[in-house]
Amino acid sequence: MLIVTSEQVPHYKIIATKGVVYGITVRARGIGRDIVATFKGFVGGEIDEYTEMLEQARGEAMQRMEEHAKDLGANAIVMMRFDSGEIGQNMSEIIAYGTAVVVEPV
Repeated sequence: MLIVTSEQVPHYKIIATKGVVYGITVRARGIGRDIVATFKGFVGGEIDEYTEMLEQARGEAMQRMEEHAKDLGANAIVMMRFDSGEIGQNMSEIIAYGTAVVVEPV
């Protein structure tokens, strides 16, 4: 599956648009991560535990979006984007979305 953030796929022509596709995941921070993050917050720098959690969540959201596109018969996704939000005090929602299309080489 070709996934791009642009409106077109280089060297391909869009022959059909299948519709909007998305993948969502919600992750809760564990108490262990919060404790480690609190200590790291005192000294500054990247909080690796949260970075890893968000990378995994984005990967899962992309995988779900790709499965949605395949179910619609698409072989590419254009205009792919991520969005995120907070749910409550310790949960994060990650969504990957784009437009499912069928492309063929030019």
